[in-house]
This record gives sequence, C-alpha cells and structure tokens, in this order.
Amino acid sequence: MMTEKVRCLIIGSGPAGYTAAIYASRANLFPVLYEGLQPGGQLTTTTEVENFPGYPQGITGPEMMEDLKKQAERFGADIRIGIATKTDLSAAPYKVMIDDEKVIETDALIIATGATAKYLGLEDEKKYAGMGVSACATCDGFFYRKKVVAVVGGGDTACEEALYLSGLAKQVYLIVRKPFLRASKVMQERVFKTENIQVLFEHNTIGLFGKNGVEGVHLVKRKGESDEEKVDLTIDGFFLAIGHQPNSEIFKPWVETDEVGYIKVMPGTPRTNVSGVFAAGDVADPHYRQAITAAGTGCMAAIEAERYLMNLSK
Repeated sequence: MMTEKVRCLIIGSGPAGYTAAIYASRANLFPVLYEGLQPGGQLTTTTEVENFPGYPQGITGPEMMEDLKKQAERFGADIRIGIATKTDLSAAPYKVMIDDEKVIETDALIIATGATAKYLGLEDEKKYAGMGVSACATCDGFFYRKKVVAVVGGGDTACEEALYLSGLAKQVYLIVRKPFLRASKVMQERVFKTENIQVLFEHNTIGLFGKNGVEGVHLVKRKGESDEEKVDLTIDGFFLAIGHQPNSEIFKPWVETDEVGYIKVMPGTPRTNVSGVFAAGDVADPHYRQAITAAGTGCMAAIEAERYLMNLSK
C-alpha cells in the first residue's frame, strides 16, 4: 500500500479545515488537506450567510467556502479530494488511511470532519430516500416549487429550512415535538411572520406514506396525553432538521469523545488527549456550531500544530 509522509495533515474542509489550512500554510507547515465526503462542509448546503463578519450584504454558503478554499490554496495548501477511512493514532507519526488505498503519515493532525444531519430513525425515511425525504432544503428545495412540504425540528436550523422553503413551496408545515420553538427570537419572529408557514406544536412524526414517493406524513398530536390524536397530513416533501451527529467515528479508538461523539478538547484549546492531534469546528463543538466559531478553532488548531511541530524539532 502506498505511503506518504507529511508534516501537517488536515482532515475535513468547511470553515474549520480551510482556516486551519490558511494558517498552517502561512506558517510554512506545508499542510495537506483532504476535503472529505462533503467538500466545503455543511455551509455548502446553506443559502444566505448573513452573520459571518466581512460580508455586509451576506453571501451564499458555497461562495464563501470557495473563497476560503482559494485563500488556502493561495498560500500553498495542498487540497485534495478524498475521504479518511481509518486511523492509527497510537504513536507518532500518526497514520490516516485515505479511501482505503493510501496511508498518510503525519507529525501533526487536525481533525475538522464536522457533523452530519440526524434522522428520526423511521424505516420510511430509508424507504423514501431520494423520493421525498431530504435533510437539505437548499439542495432539494427546488424540486418542491409550488408544492406542500414539511420540516421537522424546532431549532434555528429547522426555522432556517422552513423560511428557505417558504420562498419556493406553496405551503410549509413546521412539525415541532415540543409546545415551543428552541430557535432564537429573531428566527421565531421570521417564521411566525411568514404567511405560508404553519407551525404544528406538540406533533410527533411516526411515519410517511405514498405509492411512488412521499404523499403524506403520519403524525401524533399530544402523544401520551389523554387527548392524543392521530393526524395524517398531505405533503409532497419531508425535510429533517433535528440536529447533527459529529463525524468522529474513525478517531474514537484514540481520542476522547463525549456520549454523543463530540471530540473532547482541553478547555480553551483545540488540543485532544493525544499529543499532536487537534480538533476544530463542529466535530468538537456541541454548543455553538457556527461558521465563525469553526473558523476560529481552525485558526487555533493550526497555531497549536505549529507550536507542537516547533517543539518537536528542538
């Protein structure tokens, strides 16, 4: 099997990975970055990014990620297509297998693999995958122009998805398990002011139905209560926005994670329990999960990697 040795390896793109690549390149660490399953990360599925400093008029997620990628390449980052499939972090140099066919040995490793959308766990989600079920409104919303769709979730992500879809679909139902929204006040106000969004509080999704695709959703209103009621809603598309699972599985044998799978870092740093291995962005952030915080930790990880490598060579 082919083996390549590098000083600094970055796994994953997005704000954390690309920012780490910018800083590592400027520090002459000659970083190699593998973009992973979703080049550009979760922001490539977002339309308008309004809260990232430096873009007063806003910018689309894909455009911003392309800007960060070009900036990293400008300083010499070696950005490659490929997915990390296995790791051995038992001793330095650390080994990361790419696409099950090549091993990269590295003195410093920055993990920026992000997180993946969660599903409800219903069999119907698999049954109708690609046939009306989606976890990305901006990817698939176009197919539901002037149709009826439902979004599951009560946080900022769910509200953002519902608002995006409201500009395309005829009617948007926001299915919320709790009797309230967890989203920020600004997002709540936007949702309630949008005429073609109807919020269904205290509704649980139990299944989907349809012959050749999603035609409706089975719901239970006030589940477990004395006035529990089953409701069938006619829809054309079903969108999930209920949170994310950190992409940390291949690192778990070596680095400490919490019960969900978020990589644990030393407070105020991107350092993991393995010397020379750093975690940045959503894979290590169960609290904020913002582009700006991901970029910040990417910067921190690169600076820590530089210091680590400097001490290593002494």
